[in-house]
Amino acid sequence: MFDHFIEEARHLYQKREPFAIALVVNRQAPSSGKPGDKAVIEKNGKVSGWIGGGCTRGIVLKEAADAMRDGQPRLVRISPEKPAATAEHSNVKDYYMTCQSGGTVEVYIEPVLPRPQLLIMGKSHVAKALCRLGRAMEYTVTVVSKAADAEMFPDADNIISQMEIPEGQVFPNTCIVVCTQGENDEDALEQAVRTGAPYVAFVASRRKANGIFHTLRQRGLSFDELKGIKTPAGLDINAKLPEEAAVSILAEIIAFMRSEQAAGAAVEATDSDVFINPVCQIPVSKSTAKHVVVYKGENYYFCCDGCRDTFEQEPEKYALPLVEDI
Repeated sequence: MFDHFIEEARHLYQKREPFAIALVVNRQAPSSGKPGDKAVIEKNGKVSGWIGGGCTRGIVLKEAADAMRDGQPRLVRISPEKPAATAEHSNVKDYYMTCQSGGTVEVYIEPVLPRPQLLIMGKSHVAKALCRLGRAMEYTVTVVSKAADAEMFPDADNIISQMEIPEGQVFPNTCIVVCTQGENDEDALEQAVRTGAPYVAFVASRRKANGIFHTLRQRGLSFDELKGIKTPAGLDINAKLPEEAAVSILAEIIAFMRSEQAAGAAVEATDSDVFINPVCQIPVSKSTAKHVVVYKGENYYFCCDGCRDTFEQEPEKYALPLVEDI
């Protein structure tokens, strides 16, 4: 069991996939989770391990998704006793358990987020400055450029000595900066866009970029594919030197990586398995719900008999509003 847990975490880490580790640290019977029980939770909601069933599983799934979004660990307490008020920004999350099973459980959740990858295309002065500063930011720095070597980029983690991005090199947290500056600009930028990386920047003047865009449109790239390119690259700080340009680009990358858009993309699928029980307002895992009730064409998921029975007695009180009712 423990070997499988370690192997799963290692596998996801090597794939640069975000995940969360959930560990039961305390319990009061009859909660099924016991201290030491643990699980790896992936961004798609897959759980490898055991941290308890019923209400516990749904709550942990929701909090794991939130942890992967904001990068913050948290202690989750699930108890049949109504919690005392906690500070608004506390990392302790209290849930009031209304299920008949009772019991109390505390689960510690730690997000494991891969380091962002800065993929630099080109070997210009801006490329070299980006490599140095990107390493200082503790990014994984990959350089893609013909004839690039370790002497030219001593701070790079990976050097690909050809103007071609290998398959499997781009991840959900990869930021690509094309700073070829005259060396196969069109080919490099086309490659960068076609990877689907969430952030692509092109170091060039607006006039030059428009000319390159015209060529790429003729090659089949759509307007929507091109409009997401950041060019001129970086925040406007009136940069003159290569190092200043690199600072402005990294500042833009930081702003992008901290945005809700980027954070949401990393864990977009996790919440799809979570349903908020309308009776007790507790998150329920759809895939492991004890009961599914269909009412007016909608599925309602419950982790215990009590909430299901309460719903069936007064469905109109708890039913989701129809679109025409909103």
